[in-house]
Amino acid sequence: MPLNSFYIDTDIIIRFLTGDDLKKQEAAAGLFQEVERGKLTLFAPVTVFADAVYVLASPKLYNLPRQNICDLLLALLELINLKVDHKQALKTALNLYVSSNLDFGDAFLAALALRTGSKNVFSYDHDFDKVSHLKRIEP
Repeated sequence: MPLNSFYIDTDIIIRFLTGDDLKKQEAAAGLFQEVERGKLTLFAPVTVFADAVYVLASPKLYNLPRQNICDLLLALLELINLKVDHKQALKTALNLYVSSNLDFGDAFLAALALRTGSKNVFSYDHDFDKVSHLKRIEP
């Protein structure tokens, strides 16, 4: 990993997006400014974004509408120096999360299938039937 490269945890993203702790939000904003300027590279596994969706959507926590969650996280994913495996699939999944009403895990699985050209998913979950161009197959 190059110098000035770090992994980021979900809680930094949550503090930045929600502003529920102004001191931490300010610090997180400074971190993302460094990323935007190219002075810092952040790495995040997809699970960090899945956790962010879960926390932001949770009725017990932030209870944000799906569209708001999608818009907030898509804006972060535009940062070139924020490195996420399957970034394009993650973007597709966030849009599917809004348009199909799938839970985020299913939306990500559907996005991966669509982006890799498979378009087939073994599942008993009928929610996959809501995704056009995807075929759900029961074993």
